[in-house]
Amino acid sequence: MRNIVFTLCALLSLNIVAQNITEAKEVQESLIQKEQLHKKSIVKNINFNNIGPTIMSGRVADVDVNPNNPTEFYVGYASGGLWYTNNNGTTFTPVLDNSPTQNVGDIAIDWKSGTIWVGTGEKNSSRSSYAGIGILKSTDQGKTWQNMGLPDSHHVSRILINPKNSDEVIIGVIGHLYSPNKERGIFKTTDGGKTWSKTLFINSDTGIIDVEAAPQNFNIMYAASWQRERKAWNFDGSGKHSAIYKSTDAGNTWTKISEKNGFPEGDGVGRIGLAVYDENTVYALHDSQFRRPSDKKSKSSNGLTKEDFKTMSNEDFLKLSDKELNAYLKTNGFQEKYRAENVKQMVRVGSVKPIDLAKYLEDANSLLFDTPVIGAEVFKTTNGGKSWKRTHEGYIDGLYYSYGYYFGEVRVDPQDVNAIYVLGVPILKSKDGGKSFTSISRENVHSDHQALWVNPNKKGHLLNGNDGGLNLSYDDGESWIKLNNPAVGQFYSVYADNQRSYKVYGGLQDNGVWVADHNARVNKRWQASGQNPYESIMGGDGMQVQVDDRNPNIVYTGYQFGNYFRVDREGRNKYIQPKHTLGENPYRFNWQTPILLSKHNQDILYLGGNKLHRSLNQGDDWETISEDLTTGGKKGNVAYGTLTSISESPFQFGLLYVGSDDGYINLTKNGGGSWTRISNNLPQNLWVSRVVASSHKKERVYVTLNGYRFDDFTPYVYMSNDYGQTWKNIGESIPTSSVNVIKEDPVNENILYLGTDNGLYVSLNQGDSWQVFDKNLPNVAVHDLVIQPKAKHLVVGTHGRSLYIADISNLQLLTDEILAKKEHVFSIDDVRKRGNWGSSRTSWSDAYKPELTIPFYTETANTISLDIYQGETLVNSISVKADKGYNEAIFNLSFSKKGLKNYQKANSKSKISKAQNGEYYLPKGKYIVKIGDASSSFEIK
Repeated sequence: MRNIVFTLCALLSLNIVAQNITEAKEVQESLIQKEQLHKKSIVKNINFNNIGPTIMSGRVADVDVNPNNPTEFYVGYASGGLWYTNNNGTTFTPVLDNSPTQNVGDIAIDWKSGTIWVGTGEKNSSRSSYAGIGILKSTDQGKTWQNMGLPDSHHVSRILINPKNSDEVIIGVIGHLYSPNKERGIFKTTDGGKTWSKTLFINSDTGIIDVEAAPQNFNIMYAASWQRERKAWNFDGSGKHSAIYKSTDAGNTWTKISEKNGFPEGDGVGRIGLAVYDENTVYALHDSQFRRPSDKKSKSSNGLTKEDFKTMSNEDFLKLSDKELNAYLKTNGFQEKYRAENVKQMVRVGSVKPIDLAKYLEDANSLLFDTPVIGAEVFKTTNGGKSWKRTHEGYIDGLYYSYGYYFGEVRVDPQDVNAIYVLGVPILKSKDGGKSFTSISRENVHSDHQALWVNPNKKGHLLNGNDGGLNLSYDDGESWIKLNNPAVGQFYSVYADNQRSYKVYGGLQDNGVWVADHNARVNKRWQASGQNPYESIMGGDGMQVQVDDRNPNIVYTGYQFGNYFRVDREGRNKYIQPKHTLGENPYRFNWQTPILLSKHNQDILYLGGNKLHRSLNQGDDWETISEDLTTGGKKGNVAYGTLTSISESPFQFGLLYVGSDDGYINLTKNGGGSWTRISNNLPQNLWVSRVVASSHKKERVYVTLNGYRFDDFTPYVYMSNDYGQTWKNIGESIPTSSVNVIKEDPVNENILYLGTDNGLYVSLNQGDSWQVFDKNLPNVAVHDLVIQPKAKHLVVGTHGRSLYIADISNLQLLTDEILAKKEHVFSIDDVRKRGNWGSSRTSWSDAYKPELTIPFYTETANTISLDIYQGETLVNSISVKADKGYNEAIFNLSFSKKGLKNYQKANSKSKISKAQNGEYYLPKGKYIVKIGDASSSFEIK
C-alpha cells in the first residue's frame, strides 16, 4: 500500500488533476479484488437488517412478463436489482443480489429456457443513473451470473432476443453518461453472448436509446440514436445525430430513415422512444428541444412578469405604479424589505437595475422549467419509415416540462393500432392514434413513468413501472394496484435522532422525506391496522435532515436545490431558504444542498449555497458568513459551483469545514471571520462528497472526493491531522468505486466506515486497510451513513435498496488487543425464561424455539467448540465452523443429552421437564460460555 503523506512542498510541481476516465478493465479487476476482500474480511459476519421502506419504492427500469402466464414476471429497478414474482406481484424474490452490481438498464427473458439477460447501467441520464459493468446472463434463474461482455458500455438501453433462436440477441447501448466512448451503438451475438459484433455505430457521443423489432418478424427492426452530453454543470440532451434507423436483416445492417421525410432533424432532436405495431407501423415519441415560435399575442394581461424586467429601462421602471409593482413583489415571494417604494429608491441611486427583479427569481430549477422548447411530440409512420407525420396538432403540454431526457417511452397496444401510451410526468393514453390524449395517472401512482407492459392477450391489462415502484391495472389505467413489496428505495440521505427508542429519517430520490421507528418491520400488517410504520413529512426529491436534540418534533429538511423547511411535527412548516440581496446574483444551491445543526447550540443552523449561511434562530433569519467558497460556477443548466458538505468540530464552536462540488475545501476557525482553502494539495476539480471533522482529535479531518461526474471511479479518501495542511491518502487499497460518504466511529477512533457506489467498507486502523462490510447487504450504492451512539447502531442509506441497520457494539471493541488474541468471547445478552419455550400456541403453529447469539472472535478459520457451563457443570457443547475474525454462534438454550445427565447429577433435587418439542431447556441461572481460554457469561432470568 502506498500511504503517501501529501505535503505542500512535494506537490508544488504536482498539480494533481483527477478526471481520469476509469477504464473498463480496471472496473473488472476491482470486482475481483472486492470478492477476494469479502472472503478475507474479518467483519463479514456482522449482520445488516433491512428496515424498509417498501411503501415508497424506487425507480423501475424495465418489466418482462411471461406471455403465457402474466402472473409471472421480472422487474428491474434502476439501482435496486432484479426481482421475480410468480404470484402476480403478491411477493417478490431478489435474483441479482449475488451479482457484482444492482444497476439495471434493461432486462430480457427467454421464457422457453428461463435464461435471464440483464443490461447493466440505467438508460435514463439522470443525476443518479449509475454506470453498469456490461451484460449479465443467468441460466439458473439468477443463482449464478456470467458477464457476457461489453464492460465499457456503462448504460444499456434495450435487449432483444430472437423468439426463434435464443442465442441471437440484439443489444442497444447508450454508452457513457459523462464522457465519449466507442462501446456504444448496437451489438449483436449469434452464439449466446460468447462473441459480439457492432452493427451500428454513429460516433463516440451518440448511443442507442431504443431498439424494437416487429412482433411477427424479427428481421425488421427500428432503432433510435441519441446524442447527449451530461456534465456536472450542464445537460445537453439533443443533437443532429439523434435519429431513427431501420434494419431488414435482424440487425446486421442499418439505414437512417428520419431524413427529409417529416421527422425532425438538426441540433434540437432529443431522445426518441419507439413502439412497433407491425413491420410498417411505428410510433415515435420525440423530446423536441427546438424552441417554440414566440407568440407576441400571449402577453399576459394579469400583471407584470419577470420577462418584463429583462428589457425594461430605469425610466420605465420608475413610471410603474406602486400597486402594480407591489403585486409582482408579493406574488413572487420577495422579502418584506423589498416593496415598491424601497426598490424604486434602489433603482434611482443605481444599486439595483430592473433586470435584477427577474434575476432574483431565477435559480437552476426555475430556469429548467422556463425553457421554451416544443417538448413531447408523437410521430407515426405507416410505410416502414419512408415518411413520418405528427399525430397531433399543437403541443402536448404538462408531460415533459423540460425533463424529456428522463422519460421517452411509448407503447402501442398489440391488439389496437390506434391505442398508444405515452410515458412522462403523467402517463397518457390515446385511442385515436395519438390525435388526442387523456391522463391515466391516479392517486396511488407515482407521477414519473419509466416502463410499461401492455398485455397482448387481454385488453386493459397493464404493468406500469415508475419512480415510485410498480403498479398494476386491469381496466386500462382507470384504477391501479400498488405492488411495492421490494425494499428498493433510493436514499440520498439518512439521519437518526437522539431518542432512546430512536427514529430514522431519510430523503429519497423523487419520493420525499420519510420517518419511522428504527425497529420498523417490513411486513403487510399495516394494511390491516391502517398505518404504515413509515410516514411522509416532505415531498419532492427528499434531501438532508437534521433534528433538534432538545425537541425531536423540530425537524429541518426539504427538497432539491436548497428548498428547506423547519418542520414542527405538532404544528406548521416554515420555509427557511436564505435569500440573496436584491442586486446580488442569486445564490446557487446544489441538488443536495447541505445543512447542519450546531452541536454547540441547537438554535444555530448552517446551510450551504455557493456561500455558507448561518442562522442563530432556527432559520428565521440568516447571515452570510463567507464569500463564494467555490470556483465561481460554470455556465450551464444545472446549479454548479455550490457547497456540498458542512462539518463543525465538536471541540470548538465556529471551527467549520465546507466542501464544494467543484473541488474546493475551506476551513474557518473563527465562525466565518476568515477562511483558508485547504484543498490545493488534493486532486482538483472533483466533487467533495464529504468533509468530516473528527470527534477524537481537534486537528483531524477526513475528506472524500467523487469523480463519478467525470466517469472517474477512483476512490479518493484522505485524512489530515493538522487541519488539512497535509493529507494522507487512505483510499488506495479500496476497490475502484466512487466514494459518497465517510464516517468516523464515535467510540473507537481507529474505525472508519466508507460508503461507495458499490457497497460498504470498514477500516479498523484509520484507513491503512479496509474490510468489506456486507452481510445481507448487496452490491448497491451507499449514499449516506449515520451512527446512533446510544444504540450503537450503524444506519445505512442505500440508493436502491432502502435502509439497513447493523449493531456495531462488538465491532467497536475490535481493538488491537482483541485482534492479537487467539480467541475472544464478547458480552452475551441475558435472556428471560419463558413458559412457551418449545411449545406452540395452537396445533397449527410451530413450537417456539428460543435462540441466544454468542458473538466471538477467532484469529484463524477453524471448527470451534463452544462449551456452556453452569458453575463447573458442562451443560452443552456446540460446534461451529468459524471464519477468521468476528463470528456469531446461535445456541438454542437447551441441554445436550450428556449435559442433562451432568446437570441432574450435580443438582439431584432439580426437576427438568421435557418441552413439547422434545427439548430440555436450561433453567434460570448464570452460565459461562468458554472457547479455549476465552469466556463470557450470560444469565437466564
